Amino acid sequence: MLIVHVFVHVKPDSVDAFAAATLENARHSVQEPGIVRFDVVQQDDDPTRFLLIELYRTPDDPARHKQTTHYAAWRDAVEPMMAEPRRSVKYHALFPDETAAWERPR
Repeated sequence: MLIVHVFVHVKPDSVDAFAAATLENARHSVQEPGIVRFDVVQQDDDPTRFLLIELYRTPDDPARHKQTTHYAAWRDAVEPMMAEPRRSVKYHALFPDETAAWERPR
């Protein structure tokens, strides 16, 4: 399993539009077979900062995700909303392990 945290800082006047576009992308992303979870969270003390928590089944699944129509639409829509370039950090799980139930019930 590959866990990716994407840190996003958006312009203050773009918060609502970014949230809407990102939620739409997330709704489609969780339907992809290679995505275990796709969480979108917003920072409480600075609503211009978001964190996308993406859990992929294999290291190849992020590349597949980036080939989808919904990802391309999201990327193009939110690019002008960014206050700075987004950045990502990759992780692997220690606990729970890969046999645990990471997925949300559908």
